[in-house]
Formats: sequence, structure tokens, C-alpha cells
Amino acid sequence: MLRIKSIYMEYTKTAEEALKRILKENIKKYRKRRGLSQFALSSKIDISTNFLADIEAGNTWISAQTLVKLANAFEIEPYELLKPDKKSQTPKDQKEKDPTKSLLDKFSKDIAFAIKNSIDKSIETIKKQY
Repeated sequence: MLRIKSIYMEYTKTAEEALKRILKENIKKYRKRRGLSQFALSSKIDISTNFLADIEAGNTWISAQTLVKLANAFEIEPYELLKPDKKSQTPKDQKEKDPTKSLLDKFSKDIAFAIKNSIDKSIETIKKQY
């Protein structure tokens, strides 16, 4: 069970990193589309330039309030900042950039293995009793 928990923790961390990457890429993309510097955007949404730089570097998370402010500044819906940009990625790039699928596959296999081992141990215990 400990192995499954560690794989789940690894998957969660990797998924979080992937989401941060998507967020930072989208913020940069929309900021550049609007022709805004980090200073101009940060002033517009009332955050520090250093904080915006940290967000775009993927070093920090943002609050829901900041997500909404960014979306409003870009005149988009907040969820659009969290959507992966599939048009700019080939299937090979998606695989390399998003390791969550391989981790999920590994997680599923490890769960199946743990369940099988548990069943085998239960069967052995029952056999010993009879």
C-alpha cells in the first residue's frame, strides 16, 4: 500500500507541475498577444512585477482571484488559462511535455499488482486454514 501511495504522490506532483507549466505558458502567450510587458500587466491587475515573473516562471501558484484578474485583463474565461495549447504541440511533444499519462499508466499497473498480491495472500491464508 505504501508503494501505491508513493506513486500517487508522484503522480499528483507531476500533474501539478504540468498544470503550472500550462498556466505559465498561457499567461505569457496571452500577455504577448495583447502586447503587454510584465510591468504593464502587473500594474493592470494590481500585483507586483516580481510576482508575475514568478508566475510566468512556474515558481508559484496563483489564487482564484488572481486567475480571474488575469482572465479579465486578457478578455477570456479563467478556464482558458488552464487549457493546454494542443495546436502548437505535436503528439510527440505532448507525450514528452506531459508525463502524467505515463505516470497514470504506471499507477494503474501498480494498483493492479497490489490487488493481485493481496488476493494471492488471502488465498494462501485460506488454504492454510483448511
